[in-house]
Formats: sequence, C-alpha cells, structure tokens
Amino acid sequence: MRIATYNVNGINGRLPVLLKWLELREPDIVCLQELKSPDERFPEAAIQAAGYQAIWHGQKSWNGVAILARAALPMETRRGLPGDSDDLQSRYLQAEIGGLTIGCLYAPNGNPWPGPRFNYKLAWYKRFSAHAKKLLAAGKPTILAGDYNVMPTELDAYRPERWVDDALFRIEVREAYAKLLKQGWTDAIRTRHPNARIYTFWDYFRSAYARNAGLRIDHLLLSPDVAPLLKAAGVDGEVRGWEKTSDHAPTWIELSPAKKATSRKRATPVKPAAKKLAKR
Repeated sequence: MRIATYNVNGINGRLPVLLKWLELREPDIVCLQELKSPDERFPEAAIQAAGYQAIWHGQKSWNGVAILARAALPMETRRGLPGDSDDLQSRYLQAEIGGLTIGCLYAPNGNPWPGPRFNYKLAWYKRFSAHAKKLLAAGKPTILAGDYNVMPTELDAYRPERWVDDALFRIEVREAYAKLLKQGWTDAIRTRHPNARIYTFWDYFRSAYARNAGLRIDHLLLSPDVAPLLKAAGVDGEVRGWEKTSDHAPTWIELSPAKKATSRKRATPVKPAAKKLAKR
C-alpha cells in the first residue's frame, strides 16, 4: 500500500499536475493540503474520473485539506482540531480507510516571528499534540500526514543557519514536533533515511529547485502498530520540476500488508489407532 502527502498549492490551478502524478504513481491514499478552494469548487468529478473517492475541507483562497482513496470511500471522522471553537481555518481532516485512521493536516506557517501568527502556530501545535495523544490511546493503526511547516533538525534545511529565526525552524516549533514524536510516533522518511538530506519543498525564487536548496517540511508520522509495516519511504522530487507545479513535492510511504492474527490452539494429541490382530 502506498500512502502519500502532497501540498498542491492550489488544487484547481495545479489540477493537471495532480492528475498526471496520480496516473503515474497510483497511490492508494493521498492527503492534500493548501487547496485554496471553497468546498463547492473542489474538482470532485476530475478526481473521481482519475479513480479516486475524496472528502475535503475547503476554504476560499487559503488553507484547505482533502483525503483521496483509490479502493474505498474515506469515511470522515473529524473535521478540524478540537480545543478551540473559534478556529475556523481549514487545517485538519480525519477519516477511516480500510482499517487505518488517516489524519491530514496543514500546520500554520507562523511567520513573522515574533507575533500573533507565531503564537497561533504554537497554540495549534499544542491542540494537535493533544489530539494525536488521544489517537494513540485509542489503539487504532494511524497515520498523520501533511505539511507540518517545521524542519525538525538541521539536516532538514539547506543552509540551516539562515533559518534560525524563521517560524519553520524556531526552536519552540522544533521542540513541539520532538514532543509529538516522543508520544510514540515514527517519522517515516527519517526512519528510512536517517542521515540523508531529503527535501520536500523548494521555493520558487532564486532557482532553489535547480540548486537543490530545499526544506523537509512534509512528514508522515506512523503509530506504533503501523511503523513495523514500513517498507519504503521517499519523495517524488521530479514532480517539483514539472511545468506549473507546486513548490512542494509528493512525499510517500509504502506499507507491507498487515499480518492477520491467528489463534494458536494447542494440538490435541492423537492416540495411535489400535492395531487389529490378523485372523489366522
């Protein structure tokens, strides 16, 4: 099973790129971010024609998340994070698909630091962390995939010294991400590539993609019962080089099929059959 996350940076404007990638890679489940579209303008017909069922949580001009599935209809279980009824930004969507809980997220950017946007980001992360902890307590196989807007370590940023006071690299945000992992989540990309410089985002300016001056800010976190199934993880970086593409690239994992538990009953000893004496 292949599960991916992709910040499309405007689903209607980038729809040809998304459809091309879906046809090429055929992921089973996809989490999309930054739709920049109200609910009524989500391109449901085109997504269905590509072989996917979808649920979405849109917002005009900003934010927006969606979950796509190729073999089943995502069954929505949550829209928005709990903990702040006044927060109307479309940043979280959750569904059940084939025995998996899928959380699709688009964390706040938080710039400029310091300021109210940065404070909102920290508050959002606190609510997200509390929700993630409850998901672990529920004991269901869970994947939290999306644009986290954080580079967890210096390995995740080209020239990290330039990002020290950016909201994506501020120590407070990195600590929030590290605290999230300590709950028991596995960072799939970093687990499969512990020492590699792997990026998921390249700015449109200063020929960032051509220079491979990128950031790793898109992550897939796996619950303890999903982590052992992780077979591969990577980034379709070539998509960033396509015409009229997003500044992010699709990030994905491959999972081995879950082994079904089988009851092991103690075998009942079979008594040897009594030998019949031949008649003479």
